[in-house]
Parts: sequence; C-alpha cells; structure tokens
Amino acid sequence: MSHANATLTPTGRLRLARCVVEDGWPPARAAERFGVSVTTARRWASRYREQGKAGMVDRSSRPHTCPHRTPRRRERRVIGLRVSRRWGPARIAYHLGMHPSTVHKILSRFGCVRLAFTDPATGAPVRATKRRPQRYEHAAPGDLVHVDIKKLGRIPDGGGHKFLGRAKGWSRAVRRRSSPSGSTPATRHFETESRWSRWTGSPATTPPQPRPCPQHAR
Repeated sequence: MSHANATLTPTGRLRLARCVVEDGWPPARAAERFGVSVTTARRWASRYREQGKAGMVDRSSRPHTCPHRTPRRRERRVIGLRVSRRWGPARIAYHLGMHPSTVHKILSRFGCVRLAFTDPATGAPVRATKRRPQRYEHAAPGDLVHVDIKKLGRIPDGGGHKFLGRAKGWSRAVRRRSSPSGSTPATRHFETESRWSRWTGSPATTPPQPRPCPQHAR
C-alpha cells in the first residue's frame, strides 16, 4: 500500500510506464516529468512490459521462502497428533520437542479449532472459533443510561475500629448513634454513562436520605 507521501500512485505509475514504453520517452525525461529517479522510472517501465497494467499495483512484502519455517513433515506430525489423539498445543509440543506457540500457529494455519469447540466423541467442530460480539446501539440520547452506585465507607473523624480497635470503635459508634445529630451520612459515588454519546459523569454526593439517583439521572 502506498504511504501518504508517495510520489506515484498506481495511476501515476501507469502513466509513467506508458510514456516510456508506448510513447518512446527516454527514462530520464519521464523521471523528470513525474518527479522520480531514473531508476524508479526504469523499474516501472520494465514491470509494465512484463505484466502490463496489473503490475502497477503494490506487491506483497511477504518473502517467497522462509528458511526458519517448520518443515512440512513436522507440520503433518502435529496435525496427525491433533486428529488422532486430540492433544492440545502444550502436549503436542512436549511430545515433539517444540515450542507450544509454534504448535499453536501450525494448528491455526491449518484451520484446527480449539478442543473446547469440538465434539468430544467425533472431534467435529460444534461452534465457531470466534464469538460475535453482542452489540446494542441506540439512535437517540437518553434511550439507555447505565448508572452504577458505590457506597463508600463512613469513617468518622479520628478513625474507625480498624485504627482504634474493635472495642473503642464500637463505643464511639454507640455514642454517635445516640447523639441528636445522628450518624454520619454515607457518601455515594455515582458513575453514569450514556450508551448513545458515551458521555460519563462521576459525581460524589452525601445526601441526607438515600434518594439522589433520580436527581443525578436528570
């Protein structure tokens, strides 16, 4: 694929090659006209003579041969153990003295699904290897809003029983409940997310009564 700053696109390469091959332009003149080097002009002209218009597109950069690829005989042994004994990549790798990731790549290359996705008796695939995500989309704001509420711990001034000890912390709690002001109200953390706009709000409130959810939703 041509990068963003490429001088020639497939159409530009075709025009350059036709100027050299069909119109008889010298490679130097065509290179100056299209703003490329003479070597580039000769290369595209040569490819146009060999392959025509189809040769003006980008080729794959994948090498023709890979000297480090697992031999075909070893790949057949991996597939044979998977089919006959229904072993996983780790066990096959231990049996053949290979790395588990290499065995997994071989199984994926030949289309072998996970053992969990096959029938235990026959070995036939019973479901797809990849599950399709369950999406739910809404066309208007407010159709669906997620609200998560987290009630935070009520720790009084001076610390609670984790710091003061169970007995002293309990006595302070009893005195706090018996006081006219009552106990310390709990702080609630709200996390709201709109499924349409992905807007998120995270306020923290300390209400006198646990009824702030409708106000926060508005």
